[in-house]
Amino acid sequence: MDYNWDFASILHNKHLLLVGLQHTLYLAAVCLVLGLSFGAIVGIGRYSRNPLFYWPATVFVEIFRNTPVLVQIMWFFFAFPIISPFEIDAFTAATLGLTLNTTAFSAEIYRAGIQSISRGQWEAGKALGMSYSQQMRRIILPQSIRRMIPAFMNRAIELMKMTSLASVIAYGELMYQAKIISTIEFNPIEMYTTVALIFFAIIFPITILVQQYERKQRAKG
Repeated sequence: MDYNWDFASILHNKHLLLVGLQHTLYLAAVCLVLGLSFGAIVGIGRYSRNPLFYWPATVFVEIFRNTPVLVQIMWFFFAFPIISPFEIDAFTAATLGLTLNTTAFSAEIYRAGIQSISRGQWEAGKALGMSYSQQMRRIILPQSIRRMIPAFMNRAIELMKMTSLASVIAYGELMYQAKIISTIEFNPIEMYTTVALIFFAIIFPITILVQQYERKQRAKG
């Protein structure tokens, strides 16, 4: 194949890639913090035996876990402003889509982590006169969160990769900047290869940390 490789244009436009990378990391951080925070609330609702908490939490999880993130992002960007008086910019739409999806998956992680604690722990707390919220705060969550950490880290990895979907609504993250550069410089192979390597350089060390943590947890029994 007669192709003239042009990596020099990537160096020439590295400032645009750095801006895109900053936007990507910022979007991922905001959505991860919000998603894990709201996920705890929804997850506790999913574990609750009270139908007033259980059913709204379940409906939320099933909707946002079983619809594509791309559809959610585009719905918030294009459809939500039509049925509401609010204007939604690209960052807000991407944040809503990614946060709500992360919330749904995080809620299931919280629920599974809470269910992994034996009933004896609950009974011990109840015997000490603790309320449900005190048992959850002092006994159950501190133990279960340690078991959830690998799943949360894997979720962070997935979220980092999903930020590239925000490029479809012209949010200036890494993928969108790469698309603009490749259109101007006519170097899609070099550009998208570089973006893939950047994501790999960020995500691969996290996967190693996850594996090391899981090995340590298994060694502790």
